[in-house]
Amino acid sequence: MGELFRSEEMTLAQLFLQSEAAYCCVSELGELGMVQFRDLNPDVNVFQRKFVNEVRRCEEMDRKLRFVEKEIKKANIPTVDTGENPEVPFPRDMIDLEATFEKLENELKEINTNQEALKKNFLELTELKHILRRTQQFFDEMEDPNLLEESSALMEGNEGGRGAPLRLGFVAGVISRERIPTFERMLWRVCRGNVFLRKAEIEDPLEDPTTVIHKSVFIIFFQGDQLKNRVKKICEGFRASLYPCPETPQERKEMLAGVNSRIDDLQMVLNQTEDHRQRVLQAASKTMRVWFIKVRKMKAIYHTLNLCNIDVTQKCLIAEVWCPVSDLDSIQFALRRGTERSGSTVPSILNRMQTKQTPPTFNKTNKFTSGFQNIVDAYGIGNYREINPAPYTIITFPFLFAVMFGDMGHGVVMTCAALYLVIRESRLLAQKSDNEMFNMVFAGRYIILLMGIFSIYTGIIYNDCFSKSLNMFGSGWSVRPMFGPKGTLDGNAVLQLDPAVPGVFNGPYPLGIDPIWNLATNKLTFLNSFKMKMSVILGVIHMLFGLSLSLFNHLYFKKPLNIFLGFIPEIVFMSSLFGYLVLLVFYKWTAYDAYTSKDAPSLLIHFINMCLFNYNDPTNKPLYRGQMGIQVLLVLIALACVPCLLIVKTMVLRRQHLWKKHLVCGSDFVVPMMCVPTILTFHQFNFGDVAVHQAIHTIEFCLGCISNTASYLRLWALSLAHAQLSEVLWSMVMHLGLSSRSGGGFFGLSIIFSAFATLTVAILLIMEGLSAFLHALRLHWVEFQNKFYSGQGFKFVPFSFDSILEGRFDE
Repeated sequence: MGELFRSEEMTLAQLFLQSEAAYCCVSELGELGMVQFRDLNPDVNVFQRKFVNEVRRCEEMDRKLRFVEKEIKKANIPTVDTGENPEVPFPRDMIDLEATFEKLENELKEINTNQEALKKNFLELTELKHILRRTQQFFDEMEDPNLLEESSALMEGNEGGRGAPLRLGFVAGVISRERIPTFERMLWRVCRGNVFLRKAEIEDPLEDPTTVIHKSVFIIFFQGDQLKNRVKKICEGFRASLYPCPETPQERKEMLAGVNSRIDDLQMVLNQTEDHRQRVLQAASKTMRVWFIKVRKMKAIYHTLNLCNIDVTQKCLIAEVWCPVSDLDSIQFALRRGTERSGSTVPSILNRMQTKQTPPTFNKTNKFTSGFQNIVDAYGIGNYREINPAPYTIITFPFLFAVMFGDMGHGVVMTCAALYLVIRESRLLAQKSDNEMFNMVFAGRYIILLMGIFSIYTGIIYNDCFSKSLNMFGSGWSVRPMFGPKGTLDGNAVLQLDPAVPGVFNGPYPLGIDPIWNLATNKLTFLNSFKMKMSVILGVIHMLFGLSLSLFNHLYFKKPLNIFLGFIPEIVFMSSLFGYLVLLVFYKWTAYDAYTSKDAPSLLIHFINMCLFNYNDPTNKPLYRGQMGIQVLLVLIALACVPCLLIVKTMVLRRQHLWKKHLVCGSDFVVPMMCVPTILTFHQFNFGDVAVHQAIHTIEFCLGCISNTASYLRLWALSLAHAQLSEVLWSMVMHLGLSSRSGGGFFGLSIIFSAFATLTVAILLIMEGLSAFLHALRLHWVEFQNKFYSGQGFKFVPFSFDSILEGRFDE
């Protein structure tokens, strides 16, 4: 359990893998997911490594599978996911997989090519069928004497009115419907009006091999070969398809019958081709995911093997890995299992190495703690073996969120939503939604659950439920003396209650805030004072706790100088000023009662005067005897801590460096030049850099104590903002439905409640919840974690098939 509060202990290990067993051993380590391989060939080009050909073969298989997957998606066939996690194929099985994928790809390509040719042929026959039908209608219409006279007059007029009998030629074809207007204008201009165009739309869209298009049939009448050539060039330019059309009705009828017969035969062939394609794709869809897993695992193994060195005998691969010390037994067992699976008789060897390199940081998590660990890691990966803030964040993060969000009603809604995600997590995980927003919320379901539970608690403390108070224990304020013959309560809209008059309770309210404050006109004044003081108290406690955690870091890393000249001055400085301020708050709450509350001085003025050594302010009376002496002493102690941080630590570090240098070089009898190589082995000490760094740290800490304490006032500000938004929403929306006295008030209330619920979820739960979440995040990252957490490490990224496959299938 101790590793929960600190990152796992890591070790650098060397693996000696026999060539015939290396593949299976790496496969077992990938299934285990507990080792991070180091690249032992950083200067070797990727294309010059030993297993580059195997990687290329895997990439080629992956390409073929992606092609098949694309065809499956195009056919709207669902991929079967049985949840099976197949074992990694042996290297000798790669040939069979390649042959299978090659055959499948070629078969699909052949089917697609044939299908495309058939569809193109079918399109041409369909267009010809529409042309034959429409042209027959055009010729029937042309037999109308009026149309015949009109077209003849048009052609004769354009030929100069010579009156000779006309013999018109024609071409027929189809063209995209949107090109018709431009096509007509071009014909008119180029042919100078010496053509006669008839057109008709094809009602049904035509299926091109790649898309669905709308076309129109046209027939163009002209005279002479010159116009014929012009018309054909224009049709070619507009990508119109021209088809031969017989001149006599009988020939057109016979040709149409033949076209219809060919279309029927072609449609049957197309249906059979599509059925065969569907059968092939459906059979592939059942094993597609398994194939992907196998290929991805093989590719990952060969990539990992390329990170290893090969000894001179070419019989052993040498790898270096980072791994947790607690998992060494599991890693050894995985290596033995891989060796047995490969059939090798020579065992693989794991040898721990001593190194001065900084290990990666690894924090073990489960489905509950992973969300909180992600919050911490988003700020920065912790240094190796540094205190991990995640266990404390599990409590402090939802609590600080709830301080800003505190409302019983909203907390219950949030808790129910999170409980739904938690209870049905197995089914929701199996569905594997592609919605990024849902996946993000689902990943933080336990965070949301705790935020909802804590919000219910703070809502009880605030006695706030959808901006209304719950009268659970009655009120502690007594109004009985105000009853009288003149009807004091009836005649006065606003009354001032005397706090000195005993009520139901002669002490503090049992739980939370007295419900009568919800009716008071000075409600905001009271809550402002209460929540502001509460924010300062919580903030100072939170920061002191973070500062206390730094002590455990100093103890673990054995840095006594950081304890005596870092931790102790810092905690004394903060306690002398802001810890004292918190004690003043508690003292004021206990020292003044209902009779003396009017004489209570302002703590803010007190604190300012304390820092300025101003004790001559007649408007602010002292809180207790001897206050001036205690406060002067506390300020002097705080000021004395500053040079301790700023100067003393720097001088001690310099003294330690000179002492080490003296020990290495020996006495004055040693020749100075003999000392130089030895001195250079030590860490170079730059007094200027150390002094500047310490000055920056001291200034940042001292100013940060002030700014960070003020930053916690956001707890007060957002809490009041949330309460006021909730109250405004109730009074402006829900109050309208409740105030109705008409017969249809129930139906009106139903509609208004729907609007109230929608606005509550959209504004108060989502928008306000997100705002409070971000502010709680900032308080942890800046105000809390900077006291003990540097976050400058690098993450442990183990070789794991699970993470590789999740990255593939969650895209």
